[in-house]
Amino acid sequence: MTPAPAPAPAPAPAPAPAPRRPRALIARAAGRTGAAARAAYRRVTENLWPVAQQTVAATLSWWIARHVIHHHQPVFAPITTLVALNTARGGRGTNAVRFVAGVVAGVLVAEAAVALLGPGYPTIALAVFLAILAALVVGGERVTMAQAAVSAVIAVGTGIQAGSNRVVDALLGAGVALVFSQLLFPAHPLALLRRAESGTLADLAEALALTVRAVDGGDAGQREWTWEHLRAAYARLAELGEARADAGTAARRSPVWWGRREPVERESRYAAGLDLLGASCLTLTRTVLALDPGRRADFTPAVAELSRTLRSLAAAPGDHAVRQRAAERALGAAALAPALADGEAAETAAAATGVTMVVLDVLAFVGVPADEARAAVRARTTRVRVGAPPTLRWTSAPRLGGGPRRRA
Repeated sequence: MTPAPAPAPAPAPAPAPAPRRPRALIARAAGRTGAAARAAYRRVTENLWPVAQQTVAATLSWWIARHVIHHHQPVFAPITTLVALNTARGGRGTNAVRFVAGVVAGVLVAEAAVALLGPGYPTIALAVFLAILAALVVGGERVTMAQAAVSAVIAVGTGIQAGSNRVVDALLGAGVALVFSQLLFPAHPLALLRRAESGTLADLAEALALTVRAVDGGDAGQREWTWEHLRAAYARLAELGEARADAGTAARRSPVWWGRREPVERESRYAAGLDLLGASCLTLTRTVLALDPGRRADFTPAVAELSRTLRSLAAAPGDHAVRQRAAERALGAAALAPALADGEAAETAAAATGVTMVVLDVLAFVGVPADEARAAVRARTTRVRVGAPPTLRWTSAPRLGGGPRRRA
């Protein structure tokens, strides 16, 4: 009798999923919470002085409307002041003018619509439509369009006298805002630029640091994080463009800075070069991460040194010694990039070019002439001289309000 075959061995149990590391998760959550808390604290401390100005200015507008003009409901004057001052330093005066332009346009259109059609729903519709069109004619800013439409509704819905009172309140509130923003506490144009430069440089430095971590770790998620941070840096570049416009407006409009625009214009040209630096950092990240794993590591020292260079420059972009040291460190990073052999792959040559582009853009930002910068890169030297950065001091003439000025 043939023995029965032995039963097949039972399949090996599937490996249990790797347990999650609670300490790592807790540490990551704590890090994100701490970063969010620090960001909130920074927002509060950076905006505490502007908020105090808005509070005092709105209270003053209310007091003037109530006790000088004798409005029984002095609401719109402080609202105008708050809206005018609730924007970036350097753009507050312009915001006040836009607000008043919208109010005046809305009231005038409403008066014409009531004279033509009399009160009623068609009149409100026509007044709002024409008021927004009028706001588009005078500039098309959102605040102007909104105030034109709101003023038209108020003038038609509550009577022309209410619209006229709103014009008076708007002029009063805007006047107080202009006194605060242009005479008492004008924005410092260079401070606006340097603050925006610092944020942009810090974000670009972090993006390059993440590139180094992605090369070291080879993690796809890390690479995705790098792209996200580069997109955040590009958002910073948009803010830098707005800061350049606000700094130019402050230098032209505030009496404190009349006749002293040259340093602002020179620093604004340097700041414009950060657009090119952002593009160069993106190119460097893309080309390095596209290399073969064995070749990527050759570029890690140069990329890491460029990240540290940008971070040190972000700490004090207006300091001459910091700019000089940043130029030397950037040239040192260029020397750390691997030398290209004959017949080197096109991807490796592109990565080396990316390093050179970042170095040249850093040198341009700190004020090294283009010919000297290219010569220093070719010679692989760190000897280069950086000129003194633009400076702009508060006027020594007596100012309204007395006392020392606060930094913008």
